[in-house]
Amino acid sequence: MPSNIYNVEVEPLVSENASPELSVERVAVANLPTEWGDFRIAGYRSKTSNEEFVVIFKGDLRPDVPTLARIHSQCLTGDVFASTKCDCGVQLHRTMQLIETEGRGAIVYQQQEGRGIGIINKIRAYELQDKGADTVEANERLGLAVDAREYRQCAEVLFDLGLRKVRVISNNPGKLRALEEAGLEIVERVAIEMAPSEPAARYLQTKREKLGHLLDLENLTK
Repeated sequence: MPSNIYNVEVEPLVSENASPELSVERVAVANLPTEWGDFRIAGYRSKTSNEEFVVIFKGDLRPDVPTLARIHSQCLTGDVFASTKCDCGVQLHRTMQLIETEGRGAIVYQQQEGRGIGIINKIRAYELQDKGADTVEANERLGLAVDAREYRQCAEVLFDLGLRKVRVISNNPGKLRALEEAGLEIVERVAIEMAPSEPAARYLQTKREKLGHLLDLENLTK
């Protein structure tokens, strides 16, 4: 049964490792019952750009307790439309299940669609993928960055929630480096891998070979 965490208050508790003044601000916090359990949801705004962030979390978030955390980059096609071209939606929902089981954790939902290129350019890249390009080649042919995401403000959201030691749910070494550079202490990387669908297999292979993602595809496809 999902646990009731609606009585948990969240107070800003900036880690000593963070910048003296955060460049994000919390705007609102509300309850979020979901298929996988009861969470809290908070909205943040950047003080330096027009970017907005959403974080869902639950449990007693403390700086001295290693806590499950994920930076999940927005994927409209995978998260909302359940596309099988990628594993994004499956990763998001699996992370929610892990946090529900643990009773403590946070997911920062970063609104940087398509590794930062936006949904329209992502669809343009999909069109090139339909013609044989892989996910990296498609961006390059469009003259776009392969990965334009920036994670410092995502780390600041976690700082604001009170976290310092994190068990990061990610296969992306770039995210791990960025969160460490922002001042978070990563005590564990929690792999998140599921057997890929046939359309996603090449996508994940490219992420491993060209982007360095930590994926054990041989064992997943056995």
